[in-house]
Amino acid sequence: MDFASFIGIISGIALIISAIFLGSSDISIFVNVPGIMIVVGGTIAATLVTFQFRDTMSALRAAFIVFGQDKQNPQAMIATMLQITKIARREGLIALSRVDAESPFLKRAMNMASDASDEDYIRHTLQADINSLRMRHYVVQDVFKKMGVYAPAFGMLGTLIGLIQMLAQMDDPEAIGPSMAVALLTTFYGSLLSTVIFNPIAGKLKARTILEIQTLEIIRDGTVSLLGSNNYLAVYERLSSYVPAHQRKPAGMGD
Repeated sequence: MDFASFIGIISGIALIISAIFLGSSDISIFVNVPGIMIVVGGTIAATLVTFQFRDTMSALRAAFIVFGQDKQNPQAMIATMLQITKIARREGLIALSRVDAESPFLKRAMNMASDASDEDYIRHTLQADINSLRMRHYVVQDVFKKMGVYAPAFGMLGTLIGLIQMLAQMDDPEAIGPSMAVALLTTFYGSLLSTVIFNPIAGKLKARTILEIQTLEIIRDGTVSLLGSNNYLAVYERLSSYVPAHQRKPAGMGD
């Protein structure tokens, strides 16, 4: 589990709730059902208009990735590709088809390498897969980015509705204060959802995509490198460029 994401969102909400409790003894003044309906319902409706239903549902499912999975480690994939290079040197390329890989992308790359496919063919095929994944993830990120825009917009719309209702009661000065508070609540709801939920999730998904693409590129370049030279140190030098110099592990000599 990615505890950083979980702790970040929970702590953000907790701080806002604490500030509300410290500044007011009556928490009920921050609850307005019509305002919640306008912001939440309007955001969902606008999102469904903007995106296909399956894309919206995919984005909601992807949100659980932020909390349910640890981020990928490019360093670990480099170690895996170096181990595969050792296997190719000892047993030949045909042995790569027997490599036990959890990643379907890695398994596909090993199967193509074991079939002695052309290097350019492997590179272009794997790159096409990477480009396809990048576009799918972009749509998922864009759903939350748009929700981060729609929520404050509907919050402002709710505020305008509240102001119109307030101005209609100008003959009752005592009702102006409470009506203004209710009008501003929808802006509060929209800003809360945007800054604490939607935009952080979009940012986290983007960071996850960058790491996943980097891992796939390591597989791609590692596969092409072992086909080209099958040299342990050459593969290490090619792949180590994906991580900062101070994080690189020393190259262990192959068998």
